[in-house]
Amino acid sequence: MAGKQHVISIEGFFRREAGAGETSSAVTEDAQTHSIFIESTNLEAKINTVMEARKKVTPSPAPKIQKVIFVLRDHKDFKKLYEPRTVSLGPIHHRNDKYQIGEQYKLVLTYEFVNGSKEKLNCLYKKIGENINELRDCFEKGVIEGYDDETLIWLLLVDGCAILQYIYCAVKNKFEELNIKPDSIAFTQQDLFLLENQLPYRLLKWLMRWSGNETELKKSIDKYIDSHVTVPLPEDHSSILRCATPSSLSRYLSKKSKQQQEKQDDGDAIHLLDLLRTRLLHKHQKNKPEKSTKDASKDTSSLSNLQSYRNVQELQAAGIHVERSKKENTCLDDISFTKLGCLGFLWLPPITVDDSTRPKFLNLIAYEMCLDFQNDFAITSYVSFLDSLIDEANDVKMLRKAGILYNCLGSDQHVAQLFNEIGTDLVPNSEIYSDIRVQIQKHYKNQLMTWLAQVYHDHFNSPWTFLAFFGALLALALTVIQTWYTVKCPPGPCKR
Repeated sequence: MAGKQHVISIEGFFRREAGAGETSSAVTEDAQTHSIFIESTNLEAKINTVMEARKKVTPSPAPKIQKVIFVLRDHKDFKKLYEPRTVSLGPIHHRNDKYQIGEQYKLVLTYEFVNGSKEKLNCLYKKIGENINELRDCFEKGVIEGYDDETLIWLLLVDGCAILQYIYCAVKNKFEELNIKPDSIAFTQQDLFLLENQLPYRLLKWLMRWSGNETELKKSIDKYIDSHVTVPLPEDHSSILRCATPSSLSRYLSKKSKQQQEKQDDGDAIHLLDLLRTRLLHKHQKNKPEKSTKDASKDTSSLSNLQSYRNVQELQAAGIHVERSKKENTCLDDISFTKLGCLGFLWLPPITVDDSTRPKFLNLIAYEMCLDFQNDFAITSYVSFLDSLIDEANDVKMLRKAGILYNCLGSDQHVAQLFNEIGTDLVPNSEIYSDIRVQIQKHYKNQLMTWLAQVYHDHFNSPWTFLAFFGALLALALTVIQTWYTVKCPPGPCKR
């Protein structure tokens, strides 16, 4: 009976808990349904991620100001090459305490830019504020994250005015009036052309226009950029710009011809580094003839097997001489190849190498590697081509003697090492210089040309050896003629 009661009580328990059991069952079903819903939602989200991926990699109309791409950030000298040394410009390094001294100099330059006028400074602040959304769009989102409008407006105002006044003072040689030392000038010059230290060029154009001194400021930018571009250098090489003092820089710029001062179209410039790249390549054309797609693919596919020479010395041994380009206004890609008999001539534009060369080229290369910058990797291709010619100090020496390379860095070995380091891990455009590489390789592999060039190099490398050979050849010819006349000449009257 007790067992029965127990059973009944159990049955009663289940009856009493029926409602609760139904609720529990419902909860289980809801949990399962919720689990299925989460699973389907996650899958749907993943599918949507794939669908949206193509849009995210679509390039923007213009490259954004951004950090150096991740593949370069593990470089052993990253901070030295890609981060500012004295002054931070723009939002990327603005909050770094190490640049606080530079902030004071920027305020001094800003004061000079507005001529000490509070009203003008306030006016510029308001005008930038009216365009802050457009200026925000010039930066990658992660770069300006955490900057409210007020902070960003003031940052852009001070940095923009400081850049324009610095360039104006550099061209007009006015740094002494501001008690700015030459070492600070030199380091700041390098900082202006770092990828992570850029401001929108449209901001600089607006500030020039709003300042009321647009013409002079624009001229100063033109001259300053030109001083960093490969241009015809004066006969007195001691006045090379990047080896010059601020005073000699000013004198050189004042003597430049009207043709060299010709204005370049910078309306589409993104920032100063982009403007420098444009000027360096202002006549850029792919140095290759028009070919069919089939022929082009053949050449491109065989390029990896074409180059068997290692440096300038091997080219000279094969009868190829490097010469400075004869064009009046050269740019980096003014490279050509011509043949004259058994000799070949590789024409290269002049370039000055100094302490700023390495960071400047590396930041230009980093700019070309930005994912949103559609370009032909012209700077990368030029550096790669030059690196293929320079292997050791003697190659640099030969380029110096040809007037192609001006060494303001130190020993020739340092220059060779510099280009070997810059040229590491580059991915150049295989179409640029492809025709020149093919011509060089054909000449280099021609054994007859190599033999004739070797004879010329060994026996006719100076005017005296050539004159001695010509004299010996003339003497031999006269001896042969005299012998012939002696043997063949008919007997005279006295011998009959």
